[in-house]
Amino acid sequence: MKRIEVVSQKMPKKHNYRQGIKHLLLGSNVKTGIITRLFIYSLLVGIGFVYLYPMIHMGSYSFMTLEDLLNPLITWLPSQFYLENYETAYRVLNFSSTLGVTLYVTVLPALAQTLVASLIGYGFARFDLPFKRTLFGLVLATFVIPPQVLMIPRYVFFNDLGIIGNIQSFLLPAAFGQGLNSAIFILIFYQFFRMLPKSLEEAAYLDGAGYYKIFIRIAVPMAIPAFIISFLFSFVWYWNETTMAATFFGNMLTTIPLELQRFNASYEQMNAQNLGGSNVNINEGISMAGTMLSILPLLVVYFITQRWFVEGVDRSGITGE
Repeated sequence: MKRIEVVSQKMPKKHNYRQGIKHLLLGSNVKTGIITRLFIYSLLVGIGFVYLYPMIHMGSYSFMTLEDLLNPLITWLPSQFYLENYETAYRVLNFSSTLGVTLYVTVLPALAQTLVASLIGYGFARFDLPFKRTLFGLVLATFVIPPQVLMIPRYVFFNDLGIIGNIQSFLLPAAFGQGLNSAIFILIFYQFFRMLPKSLEEAAYLDGAGYYKIFIRIAVPMAIPAFIISFLFSFVWYWNETTMAATFFGNMLTTIPLELQRFNASYEQMNAQNLGGSNVNINEGISMAGTMLSILPLLVVYFITQRWFVEGVDRSGITGE
């Protein structure tokens, strides 16, 4: 009898031991447990490496000398931090003046597009307009149409207006809600303003505030994350746009991405002038330095606004939640 009692007392301990191991490895739910966490972290590290590998490759090769590039023993770490690649790329891109023009033709349209999209999104979210759903569907349908399809009609229209080679070719569509991917920003503001409680606006209306004052004093301060995320996306898309910029600006205005497209030709032309007509082929280190310079302003903007960017994505519902 005593032996049976001892065995029966040991069984629950063994069972609890197995449950403890199972709980430690698998956890009580999907997000806990060693195996689940290792799988999630491994997946995140793998995805992060895929995104970071081009940056690491560019950063490493941009500091290499020609001897390092030709040396098969040097793959990642250069023998020295060779800054002349950046000096050459800086001169080829004419970086200081080109950066000023690029900011001029990207910041102003991005600001105009963000402001107009907020007004349109607020109107769709708060007012019952005739054919509201039809109009909203047409607005979203504009995102499906590729901008290249409308490029020739727009060029003819802008040429008749006399704004080819001028920032107005970017600023005018943005001011009328037809900027680059404006439908996405209208949808962001529409979804964000719908989440705001109507009681605040109704109380302000009863206190004598008009619609304009309600929008400025109540809606805009509460929609700051949506403004931040919309401006940043608009800024990046206008910055990276090369087809429309080359078509509408011509030779009057140039941007850093446009200069990067003709980087090799500009380098050869610059060296031909300096060396009396003899060409010097460009190497990969100079090309990588020029690419790093072209994305450096975007990285600076992102690192400065990272906290508001993440908050904006979370609160504006851009992930579709």
